[in-house]
Amino acid sequence: MNKNVKSREQYKRLLNFMGALIIIGIFMLGFAYVWYNYYNKFMEDPFWRRGNILMVCIYGIMYTFAAGTFNGFRLGYSKFTGLFGSQTLGILGANFIEVMLVALIGRNRLSFMPMIVLTLSELGFALVWSYLFTMLYTKMYPPRKMIIVYGNMNARYLVNKMSRRTDKYNICASISCEKSLEEIEQKILKYEAVIITDIPSELRSKLLKFAFENSIRAYINPKLSDIIIRGADDFHLFDTPLLLSRNDGLKFEQRLFKRFFDVVLAVIALIIASPFMLITAIAIKAYDGGPVLYSQERLTIGGRKFKVHKFRSMITDAEKKTGARLAAENDDRITPVGRIIRKIRFDELPQLINILKGDMSFVGPRPERPELAAKYEQTMPEFKYRLKVKAGLTGYAQIMGKYNTTPYDKLKLDLMYIEHQSIREDLKIILSTVRTVFVPDATEGVEGEGPVETRKELIKHDFSKDR
Repeated sequence: MNKNVKSREQYKRLLNFMGALIIIGIFMLGFAYVWYNYYNKFMEDPFWRRGNILMVCIYGIMYTFAAGTFNGFRLGYSKFTGLFGSQTLGILGANFIEVMLVALIGRNRLSFMPMIVLTLSELGFALVWSYLFTMLYTKMYPPRKMIIVYGNMNARYLVNKMSRRTDKYNICASISCEKSLEEIEQKILKYEAVIITDIPSELRSKLLKFAFENSIRAYINPKLSDIIIRGADDFHLFDTPLLLSRNDGLKFEQRLFKRFFDVVLAVIALIIASPFMLITAIAIKAYDGGPVLYSQERLTIGGRKFKVHKFRSMITDAEKKTGARLAAENDDRITPVGRIIRKIRFDELPQLINILKGDMSFVGPRPERPELAAKYEQTMPEFKYRLKVKAGLTGYAQIMGKYNTTPYDKLKLDLMYIEHQSIREDLKIILSTVRTVFVPDATEGVEGEGPVETRKELIKHDFSKDR
C-alpha cells in the first residue's frame, strides 16, 4: 500500500467524527435559532436559560440517534446518494418527533411552519455535506488495489458485485487456487488486499495466516460452517480455549417477547399502512380488473406450509404456461402498477396479516415456495437450515441483497441472522429495511444462473490473466 495512503488510514475515524460534528453542530444552531425566535418567545410560559439549552441538546441527541441508526455518518459505507438518503431519513425522523414535542409544549398553539423551513434548509445542507465529504473521503482513501484467489465460478459473481463499487474496490489481478502456494503468496505481496473465495480449506487457512503475518487486508467469502462458527460462544476448559455452538435458537422468554413484538408492531404498521394499502388495491383493480391479492403456498419454521398474502404485481395466471419460477429483471409478466409497488415494497404489505396469524415474523428468512425449495435442496442440502426459524417479512437477504442475489448467498445471509438473532438485531434490520426504499436498485430480478447483466459481465472477465 502507498505509504501516504497507509498513514492516512488511522485518520478515518477522525474524519467521520469531524464530519458528524460539523453537521450536528450546524443543525443544533439552526434549531436553536428557530426555537429562540419562533417558539420560546411566543409561549405563555417561556423557558429560562437552562430549559432552552436542554431543548437544543434534546434535538441534537434525537437527530444524532436517528441519522446514526440509518448510517448517516458513515463515510465510505455507501455512495453519495446512499449517504444523503440516510441523512434524509435521520432529518425527517428527528424533526417529526420535534414537531410533536413542540405541539405538546406549546399546547398546539404554535405554527409548524418554522420547523418545515428548518427541515428544508437541513436537507439542502445535508445534500452539500454528503457530496463534499464523500468526495473528500474518496480523495483521501482511493480504492485499494486487490487480487482475488479463486476456485470456482462463484468468484465471477463476487467480482462483478465488487466492481460496482469502484470507489472502494479495484480488483487488478486474479490467480487460480490451483497454482503453487509460493506463486500465490508472491502475487499477493504485490497488492494492498486479497479476496479469498470458496477455495479448499487447507489452502485458505495458509493464505489467511500469510495475510495476517504480512498485515495484508483479507476479504473472505465465508463457507456455511464459518457462519455457524461466528455464532459460537467463547468457552474455556481450564487452559484450553473452545468455541461452543449451542444450535438451539432463542430461549422461551425470547421467543415470547419476539411474538409480542411482532403482534404490536404489525397492528401499528397496519393502522399506518391502511390508506396506502387501499390506494394500492384500487390501482391494481383499476388497471386490469383482476384480483387485488394473490395467495401462494410457502414454507415456514419446521417446513410447515402456509398461504402467504401479497398484492398482485403480475398479470393474472402469470405461471400458467411457465410453471413456478422467480421474477426476472424486466419480466414482462409484471404489470406497470406492479413495477411501482415492487419498487417501494408495497406488494409485501398484506403479509402483516400473516404476521398477526403467526405464520411469519417481522424478521426472518423470506418464505420460499415448496417446489423451489426442493429444487434448491438438490444441489444445496443445507438450504433447509432456513427452516430452523419462522419465516420473515424482511431480513439480511433483503437489506443486503437484491432480488438477483443467488440462492446460495441468500442462504448465507439467512444463516447469519439465525446465528445472531435477537430483538435488538430485529430492530436494526427493520430500520435498515426502511432505508432500502431509498435505494433504487434494491428490487432487481433474477434469471437462470444469475442476472442477465451479470452473465454479460462474466464474458468480459478473464481470470487466467492479470488485468
